[in-house]
Amino acid sequence: MIDRYTLPEMGTIWTEHAKFQSWLDVELAACEANLKLGKIPSNAMKEIREKAEFSPERILEIEAEVRHDVIAFLTNLNENIGDSGRFIHVGMTSSDVLDTGLALQLKASVKLLIKEINNLQHIIREKASEHKTTVMIGRSHAIHGEPITFGFKLAGWLAETNRNKKRLELLEEEISVGQISGAMGTYANTDPEIERITCASLGLAPDTASTQVISRDRHATYVQTLALVGSSLDRFATEIRNLQRTDVLEVEEGFAKGQKGSSAMPHKRNPIRSERISGLARVLRSYVVAALENVSLWHERDISHSSTERMMLPDISITLHFMLREMSEVIKELGIYKKNMTKNMNIYGGVVFSQRVLLALVENGMQREQAYRLVQQHAHEAWNKESGDFRANLNSDRSITSILSTEQLNNCFSTEIHQSNLEVIWQRLEI
Repeated sequence: MIDRYTLPEMGTIWTEHAKFQSWLDVELAACEANLKLGKIPSNAMKEIREKAEFSPERILEIEAEVRHDVIAFLTNLNENIGDSGRFIHVGMTSSDVLDTGLALQLKASVKLLIKEINNLQHIIREKASEHKTTVMIGRSHAIHGEPITFGFKLAGWLAETNRNKKRLELLEEEISVGQISGAMGTYANTDPEIERITCASLGLAPDTASTQVISRDRHATYVQTLALVGSSLDRFATEIRNLQRTDVLEVEEGFAKGQKGSSAMPHKRNPIRSERISGLARVLRSYVVAALENVSLWHERDISHSSTERMMLPDISITLHFMLREMSEVIKELGIYKKNMTKNMNIYGGVVFSQRVLLALVENGMQREQAYRLVQQHAHEAWNKESGDFRANLNSDRSITSILSTEQLNNCFSTEIHQSNLEVIWQRLEI
């Protein structure tokens, strides 16, 4: 198996040189397969191995004349190899080289994405563990709901990241396919055994039933999966942005020494990295439509997909790789303001504990509708006043204090019950 594409940085996988190198690897693997089947003389194969080199500049120069990239590539190879070059590309068509080479690049890209998502998993798990009991307010419709913990919020992020890792692992298998099936994909001028040997040496599986191209549903799956992972990062980033708002300020992106937030307002500390992630996620999603449009090609092939893929596949791969790294850094360096979490939760005298009061009244004999009206009345009265106090309102209502003791009322304002069953989630996620 060729591991040339196990590279440290995503960008190196998608250079012009790397693309031509993937083509050369496919051609050489096919030649080796032909050698095994006795279709290439050993001395010719030796010469091919020694002299098979390319020049991106020369390829582009030839392509300017012939208007065909693979022919330009093969012409340049033959310029360097000489007579033995006649054994290269025998029985193959351009898409055998293009699509199989592209599969190598896609597979290498997914491996790097999995590496980054593993790191993100670790960072989220560590942060969730650290803040298992850091109590904060949960929100629905952006309005205060009931207490949760910050660790619980991060547990949701971890679960989603775990699912995204599985999606990437499945994607690696989905796109790790090649073809050496010739024109129309019928193997008319090449032995299917050539395809099997070639793909095996490249770490790929032969496509089940290719036409002259590998069907683009696989590539659409690639784009959709990367866009989905990016949308998860967007969700995390959007939550951070909302929690960093001045009137909330429960978490905050790390702010480096010497960093400045505004050219005009020295006080500013903006969530720029989270905003960047949200913006880039929109770019990823924008590619999904083009990828789906590429599925519908004419007959056994056309090249309407090619122009979009040349932009789309490198861009979406490199962009998501950056976003994963960026999100890992953001969460790792996140500032957590526990005092603000407590203050926000207890605003208006703890109105967010209204359900506990409602249930306590019902459990002690009051009709639910009556209890709901009473609790809602006191909650809204507190909510609508600048210094409203829900707890004080309850204590001053004889219809409530005649049913609930001071201890029972105090228990309604405890957050212990909101944490009591979270252990099941910690166990599921191994936090």
